Amino acid sequence: MEEERTLPPFARSGGREEPVTRFVSLGPMRTLYEHAGGEEALHRLEDAFYAKVLVDPVLKPLFGEGQPDHVDHLTWFTSESFGGPNRFSRELGFARLIRVHRQLEITDEQRARFVELYMEALDESELPKDQGFREAVRSHVEFGTGVAQQNSHAKTDAELHPLRELPQWDWPGDRDDGDRQDRDPD
Repeated sequence: MEEERTLPPFARSGGREEPVTRFVSLGPMRTLYEHAGGEEALHRLEDAFYAKVLVDPVLKPLFGEGQPDHVDHLTWFTSESFGGPNRFSRELGFARLIRVHRQLEITDEQRARFVELYMEALDESELPKDQGFREAVRSHVEFGTGVAQQNSHAKTDAELHPLRELPQWDWPGDRDDGDRQDRDPD
């Protein structure tokens, strides 16, 4: 019996919403991209993360010596997923993402370590520290690593995760009313 696959809370794909957390809007909502601080802030995050994986003994086998454009590509991916410009889809495409993960055979340990280092990089990158944002980022990374792991073991196209386009990550967000305490005061 094949298990039913759906996108997790916070995710949308293909213009139709999958099951997501519902909320009552209390004011203008910002995208995760806006809340994070835009492309510059997300590039800072991806740069910190990439520096970690290139020296991590668990993840280095997946990333090797690195690629010169990888931080930019990660930034484009996260930016678009979080509601920013669609540069990743325009310039690289989701099919490329599937292709680069095929045959990697990502282990559970590597997947968990990826999430751990990403969240460490988030903490170190001067992005918002509020719980809602952190939960949305963690959900995004856990879902994405699950897709990558499944695709990394797929021997046939039928074994690939069914996702074929970049999901847009939604979140309950916050009100843009000036009363937020997005960033750690330190």
